Amino acid sequence: MSRSIFAYVLFGCFVFLAACGQTPEQESEKKSSIESTAVSAQDSTPVYGGRITEPLLAEPINLISALSSDSASHTVANKLFVSLLKYNKDIVLVPEAAESFEILNDGKLFKFKLREDIRWTDGKPLTAEDVEFTYKMMINPETPTAYASDFLNVKEFKVTGKYSFEVTYDKVFARSLVTWAFDILPKHLLENENLRETKYSRAPIGAGPYKLKEWISGQRLILEANEDYFEGRPYIDEIVYRVIPDSSTQFMELKTGNLDGMDLTPQQYLFQTKGSSWEKDFEKFKFLSFGYTWLGYNLERPFFKDVRVRRAISYAINKEEIVKGVLLGLGSPAIGPYKPGTWVYNDKLVPYGYHPEKAVELLKQAGWSDTDGDGIIDREGTPFSFTILTNQGNSLRIKTATIIQNRLKDIGIDVQIRTVEWAAFIKEFVDKGKFDAIILGWNITQDPDNYNVWHSSKAVPGGLNIVKFKNGELDELLEKGRTTLVQADRKVIYDRIQEILHAEQPYCFLYVPMALPIYQSRIKGLKIAPAGLGYNADRWWIPTVLQKKLRIQQ
Repeated sequence: MSRSIFAYVLFGCFVFLAACGQTPEQESEKKSSIESTAVSAQDSTPVYGGRITEPLLAEPINLISALSSDSASHTVANKLFVSLLKYNKDIVLVPEAAESFEILNDGKLFKFKLREDIRWTDGKPLTAEDVEFTYKMMINPETPTAYASDFLNVKEFKVTGKYSFEVTYDKVFARSLVTWAFDILPKHLLENENLRETKYSRAPIGAGPYKLKEWISGQRLILEANEDYFEGRPYIDEIVYRVIPDSSTQFMELKTGNLDGMDLTPQQYLFQTKGSSWEKDFEKFKFLSFGYTWLGYNLERPFFKDVRVRRAISYAINKEEIVKGVLLGLGSPAIGPYKPGTWVYNDKLVPYGYHPEKAVELLKQAGWSDTDGDGIIDREGTPFSFTILTNQGNSLRIKTATIIQNRLKDIGIDVQIRTVEWAAFIKEFVDKGKFDAIILGWNITQDPDNYNVWHSSKAVPGGLNIVKFKNGELDELLEKGRTTLVQADRKVIYDRIQEILHAEQPYCFLYVPMALPIYQSRIKGLKIAPAGLGYNADRWWIPTVLQKKLRIQQ
């Protein structure tokens, strides 16, 4: 998998909930770097040393990435583990822990040969038995993971040597290669562990470019460079992740020099990072992200079972208003789960648009009207009143919820807004289905398969079909899409999938934001590619004269 700091990570095989960030694509806006003669003389020669400090809006839930679905966990774990395959800067799968691989029997047989120079940070060699253990762990029904489905498509896994193995499929599986861009886990440490309680969820042993040095709950995690990393020790000695659950506080820390980078809000990007000092000391970037924000309904709640109600809410929400008012124009309205401009995006869908009169009519058809004149529509004596839940610290989602609240009030729906700290939000509300409606974000993976999010089998506690949407035709299409290789044929399938989601509106797809990262210009080597900003983060470096010893905030 690609390595990246922040949430700007190309997680090709994971779909995960984003507490804050997005994953960028290509274009950038870069401001000038420091003009010091002493520094510029060294700019082209990477050196070792230094520390980079970055924020997380939420504390990681579990650093065994297979057992977590939050962006903070994946951001950190992605520095600690390696995969057989990873995406390169051009979003092409290439070997990482694999030395080589063959695809035989029309795509139903894969032969992998592992590198023999990879070691876990406790000194043990990484072997085919570790890959086998990871595979068996993923297909074990007792493993609390949302990512088992790819591995369940494997017919047989066979170790053929200390550093080689074969994988056989009954039929062609479109995500067969993506499956193996997945963190390999250490058998010798985890095979006898209770995965729900293991100490390694907070003290993982990996084989990646960094290893965990310290984790103080609610404050910070410190990663230190892995001297034995098989692709070469990272230049930067330490990465400090500070848990700062508010973007305004993060920005204050950035200005005072206590952070090296963060994800800016549109307000910060456009208006609060201008002037000579910002241009001298920082670099700003701007990308249309690989992620989208959505309003999802708990379809087990009586209010949202009727599709006419869900469509009415979509007609009542002004997405252009949200893009302009919340994102300040730095984003695009969303119409489905894919990024505009990509091959899978269905550009033939007609947006609902802002039509409150259509919303009122649909609600009347569904039996909702204001019978007592109190301004709130009701049906059989029950007022239409519900709560939108979202996570603390994300000002964009809170502002979005406020705009939605006002627009739904215009059509007689009473909306309350509640924010919850991220870990509790996921564990106590999202995973347990204890919500009326939620505003959240998904990353957009490189393969269009959305089986884990939309298939009926995933509408279970802890599954990623959070809203419990079930549709037989959609299930069949999702299954067919992952067994079809030809892109033109897949395009037909995924266009129809988008049509169903557009008609049924289990989500109101809100917007695709711009990613707006900023870094101190003392950090060198930042390069933009289709894979994003951080694909080469292991090669970032800091000139010796700028390797200040930052005080770690308590």
